[in-house]
Amino acid sequence: MGLNATPSAERVHIGIFGKRNAGKSSLINAMTGQELAIVSDIAGTTTDPVTKAMELLPLGPVVMIDTPGLDDTGELGAQRVRKAMQVMNRCDLAVVAIDALEGQTDAHTDLLTRLTAKNIPHVIAMNKCDLLDTVPPDTEQVRYVSATTGAGIYDLKEKIAHLVPSGNNGRRIVADLLQPNDFVVLVVPIDSAAPKGRLILPQQQTIRDILEAGACSIVCRETELASTLEKLGQPPRMVITDSQAFASVSKDTPQDVPLTSFSILMARYKGRLESAVHGVRTLETLQDGDTVLISEGCTHHRQCDDIGTVKLPRWIKEYTGKNLNFAFTSGGEFPDDLTPYQLIVHCGGCMLNEREMKYRIARAQDDGVPMTNYGILISYINGILERAIEPLADSL
Repeated sequence: MGLNATPSAERVHIGIFGKRNAGKSSLINAMTGQELAIVSDIAGTTTDPVTKAMELLPLGPVVMIDTPGLDDTGELGAQRVRKAMQVMNRCDLAVVAIDALEGQTDAHTDLLTRLTAKNIPHVIAMNKCDLLDTVPPDTEQVRYVSATTGAGIYDLKEKIAHLVPSGNNGRRIVADLLQPNDFVVLVVPIDSAAPKGRLILPQQQTIRDILEAGACSIVCRETELASTLEKLGQPPRMVITDSQAFASVSKDTPQDVPLTSFSILMARYKGRLESAVHGVRTLETLQDGDTVLISEGCTHHRQCDDIGTVKLPRWIKEYTGKNLNFAFTSGGEFPDDLTPYQLIVHCGGCMLNEREMKYRIARAQDDGVPMTNYGILISYINGILERAIEPLADSL
């Protein structure tokens, strides 16, 4: 993803829900003016949630999520419906597509009840209104549309735009901690796991946030940190490191220079810093046979020394001295039942939007399972947690 592209996690997520053959995919195509979703008269053409990042006027950057039909049948169909329900957890708003000839059914009523319970703004799109003898007037919650003729599509998009939650409540990654002309040193290891030719998303976002603060970012590898600090001629306002390099970076960074990590900044940005700091202390009470869930918000090619599946389990075992079990999830997968786990270690969540992260935190709290964060855990086992969160004290 280029530096000028809006990350998916920062886009408005719009879920399209409904029964099979209600015209969900056709609605997406009609709203975007593009053939983005596969359309067919065969019921159940969309068998898995399909996510598409795009521009949707008058909103701007959005993520549209086309879901399987709520009335899918059989064992496989039940799994598809469950997937569709899980999509709600990352939706900022929802469009409920209903065949205008059929009208609202019990399945739709159940869906609307779920959306209301999750406080997800939604609108009902009565599709195929061109087949009605008389088209009823729109209401506050209902828009009569035709994906075939385009009737009502403009009004539907205007309604969606008015449902969008406002802003990000002033959240910043690091800019609120900086003054114009500050120097910020970013430590970015380049190893076999680093994406070839580019920076990972949290690094991109942090650089952009520093620029917006009118400050200056200086990027180096951990092997050049000491010489970089020496050549600066003045202490930087802050050093921000990849969590995996915490130990060496802490040694090379003078004690009077604030130090934190990209992962910890993302925890603050996603609104879970305090719970993550509290959760990491569960390491002290883990027992033989306990299970730790390590969850990543993205999917990527696993390297031989992968942080999530290799390094973290090794470091946790070495720190606790316990014979632990580990489970792993990635991308949109997150267990419905968290009770089998004694601790959850989550990535920074840069690929997950705020609603999805809040859902995961709430699920863990409901099941009484502590959740922490990659960077917080790594700084804790290296004995530098207090130093790593000190720059963010006002957020705790």
